[in-house]
Amino acid sequence: MDGVQLLLIIGAGIAISAVAKKRNVEPGMIIVVLAAAASFIPGVPRLELESEFILAVVVPPLLYSASRGASVSAFGANMRAIITLGVLLVLLTSGLLGLVAGWILPSLGAAAWVLGAVLAPPDTITTVSHGDEIGLPKRVTSILTGESLVNDATALTLFAIALDAVNGERTTWVHGGVELLRNAFVGLAIGGVFAVLTLWIRKRLGNPTLETTLVLLLPFTAYLVAEEVHASGILAVVIAAFSVSVNLTLDPRHQYPGAYRTRLQEEAFWPVLDFLLETFVFAYIGLQLKFVLQDLIDAKELTRTLVATGVLLVVAIVFRLVAVYLLFGRWNLSFWMIKRRAERDDAFRAEYEKRQQRRQKRRRGGQPLDPPTQKETLLVGWVGMRGILTLAAAGSIPENVPGREAILAIALFVTLGTLLIQGTTVGWLTRRLRFDLTAERAEEEQMREHGRQLMAGAMANRDPDRDKVFDAQRHALGEAVANRTLTEEIARALIQDIDLRQAALHTMPPRPAGPLGPPGGGERP
Repeated sequence: MDGVQLLLIIGAGIAISAVAKKRNVEPGMIIVVLAAAASFIPGVPRLELESEFILAVVVPPLLYSASRGASVSAFGANMRAIITLGVLLVLLTSGLLGLVAGWILPSLGAAAWVLGAVLAPPDTITTVSHGDEIGLPKRVTSILTGESLVNDATALTLFAIALDAVNGERTTWVHGGVELLRNAFVGLAIGGVFAVLTLWIRKRLGNPTLETTLVLLLPFTAYLVAEEVHASGILAVVIAAFSVSVNLTLDPRHQYPGAYRTRLQEEAFWPVLDFLLETFVFAYIGLQLKFVLQDLIDAKELTRTLVATGVLLVVAIVFRLVAVYLLFGRWNLSFWMIKRRAERDDAFRAEYEKRQQRRQKRRRGGQPLDPPTQKETLLVGWVGMRGILTLAAAGSIPENVPGREAILAIALFVTLGTLLIQGTTVGWLTRRLRFDLTAERAEEEQMREHGRQLMAGAMANRDPDRDKVFDAQRHALGEAVANRTLTEEIARALIQDIDLRQAALHTMPPRPAGPLGPPGGGERP
């Protein structure tokens, strides 16, 4: 791929995204479709990249950007649902799709398990990013966000194990389970170490450009080091993003002069990088269509591959709906049985209520203790669109893997199918389910008001033209998050307002001296 092709892809992506946003359509889907159509234009060359390039260069920053805005407390409050979907459901989905793929396309051999791992993880981050517009309940948003971060790690670990099996390495279910746990713990440890180092270094740089550059290197470094020792690079990036984002924004110990400029710069930087990388991946995969189809025609596998695509698409959608219903249904059943026992046994009820109160105190923002409702279960089950990771993993498969062209084509068509079938109907389904968000929104507004009162209290008896008042306001909000009286999302939004006001103060021209004293206003940093 030369520079001209890359510029054309980015320019086309900007135009497509602008039109798609106005019509409330997912830009990635349009980019893939148009790129696929463009691949049939005579003279369009086949773009070739090293198999490891997409996973090593594209996935880490996209995952870091998605993780840095996620709520750690919401993740913890919905841990059971997230682990159920992000680990157990991915394992089940990967196994089922691998079996079906091997049955329909026996020529794939062990590579059928590679295809199963590629198709297993849904990418729900895009849907969640439009959650307020769609009307998603907060709990559904938290579950889908957490699932999308965890299932990537599970799927890529399965992907690596399946590739080893294709290359002739012997493996067993026990070995796979041990490897999954080892990858997870080592990846988390590596991400935590790099987060600590990053926080320590950036406090001593004192330059927003250098600090942003340091953070940009973090996802690549954490991912590559973890992968080098055969650990989960995905989890290394996730924990690093969580740690750096929470500490820089909410922990008073990591506040330092000029930190507000770095936060504002990063808030502007990451969405741009997300757009460029997503545009590149969607366009790159779409532009492979003509050549992948030609390879299948030459191998006389086109018809069988298209049939396999249709079957796998239906299985992926239906199985998620059924599996989510059964997994959450089992949770509902056990919850109902515990409540029935509490009604009959006074001693058990007293202990149960104490335990519930302790758990509720550890939660912020009204995250419920009971299992998801039927409506929430249906919505979570329907939001199963495949996306960036499926396309990136498929594009990273080495050339020597049997049936690579078929896997690429199936990954592309299944991704498009889920985007067209599920992605375009999520909003409609949410409206049909008629979630009552009145209490949820009232509680959020109450928390915002609480945050504003804390900010107003921090301004008491302080000079409003001095930086100390902004530090005091951020400190008050950080303490409220630590005390679980304010959610991280609301605290981040209020801190961003503080950062903007502080930046505005320092860019105001100085006031001329007058009879009341020396010039005031801010001075340029």
